[in-house]
Amino acid sequence: MTAIAPTSARSASTAAAVSGPLYQQLAGHYRQAISAGTLTPGDRMPSVRALMGLHAVSLSTALQACRELEAAGLLEARPRSGYFVCTPARPALAPIEEPVPGLPDPAQYVGIHQRISAILARSKHHRVNLGGACGAPELYPTDALRTAAVRALRNHPDLFGTSVDSDGHPAFRAALARHSLRSRINVSPDDIVVTHGATEALTLALRAVAGPGDVIAVESPTYYGLLQILESLGMRALEIPCSPQTGISLEALELAAQTYANIKAVCVVPNLQNPLGCVMPDAHKQRLVAWCAARGIAMIEDDCCSATFDDEAPLAAAKAWDTTGTVIYCASLHKVLAPGMRLGWITAGKWQARVEMLKFGLSRPNEMLTQIAVAEYMGTGAFDRHLRRLRTQLRVQREWVAQKVAATFPTGTRLTLQRGGLHLWVEMPGGVSSEAVFEHAIAEGIRVMPGAMFSNSNRFNHFLRLNCGSPRTPELERALDTVAAAARRLAA
Repeated sequence: MTAIAPTSARSASTAAAVSGPLYQQLAGHYRQAISAGTLTPGDRMPSVRALMGLHAVSLSTALQACRELEAAGLLEARPRSGYFVCTPARPALAPIEEPVPGLPDPAQYVGIHQRISAILARSKHHRVNLGGACGAPELYPTDALRTAAVRALRNHPDLFGTSVDSDGHPAFRAALARHSLRSRINVSPDDIVVTHGATEALTLALRAVAGPGDVIAVESPTYYGLLQILESLGMRALEIPCSPQTGISLEALELAAQTYANIKAVCVVPNLQNPLGCVMPDAHKQRLVAWCAARGIAMIEDDCCSATFDDEAPLAAAKAWDTTGTVIYCASLHKVLAPGMRLGWITAGKWQARVEMLKFGLSRPNEMLTQIAVAEYMGTGAFDRHLRRLRTQLRVQREWVAQKVAATFPTGTRLTLQRGGLHLWVEMPGGVSSEAVFEHAIAEGIRVMPGAMFSNSNRFNHFLRLNCGSPRTPELERALDTVAAAARRLAA
């Protein structure tokens, strides 16, 4: 961070611009620095001790100045870390409303794969990607991982000529087991199966507990990839309303179970749900696990983004409350460490043996090079440092995109600003079709994800999922302006 000159060295114009008690003058000095962009969101403020030395002020004055800026919403205090610059307050946007009570009819996803595939195919050629769910390459430790891969080849010169471990490399599975402790999951490395991303993990979980024609309860809205998997397996999806604050509605799920006796699994994303971004309260997670266990229904937990949660204290997985093997836990490193490696894993509780058989029968083991390299990297402090940097950068980017949406999208737009993840879920006025916005945007080389992809119903066609994984650039700003202009025209 660029050092700011001590008070005694300030220019006469700056000193004259700020009057009042000394702590207010000091606060005004840093307020101007934040306004001018000298200090940007996410920057660490000088410590209180450093402020005392830089500006020759007392401890009380330095503390009062920081508290003044904190009260103004310009700084935030982080435990044991100090003060950090906040994103400037954005224009107010109403939060997305709770879903209307009621239970949608169960739906066979006839043709949804074709519809989703058509949108994805049309958006292959784009200049700006506002529709993905990964970060920009510069957010990931690619240099460190490349070095680790080279070292793995040097230490294992026969790696490409030898057979692979059936369920994954032992060192990598051990690293994943240690990493899972952050989410309060206590699992043996032997109970982890490495997969080709979370998509294969979810596919294995579904095949282990259900067959063609069976009903799977899913969140509504839900990740479109899950809808594709269910259709490809011939299973039926029963949409359960999902709150933007607390996740899947347990009351609607209970009603569904009374109406449909053949629910084989409940598939949920308790932490940073895709696309809503909500976090299920711990008490809610515990109730859901207990509910599934009491009814003998498998719970499939998809956890790919929880490591991006803003707080230093990690989020607990629902699996943490599983005492009967009811929860099948699926996760990946795709979004938080290495999108190009497609490394996922699954631990399947009472269905573990069946998942191991299915994995071997369907795709055989993953290759070893990436597992060895990532195991080495995860075993160092560099991994935790990377996650801290990633969380900070994503928070800044989400705040900026939310601010841009509030300032440029049509009146009546709603947005619940989530506390982690790589995207925002934006509700436009009811008359605006997200598919029409997509058509306008892709014509300009801009990819967005229309809300119609996230459900078989038409209830989310006025929503957009916007990617926040790329740092702010003039091109990205122009792309958001283009999307907003299209939404305003359609709302007129």
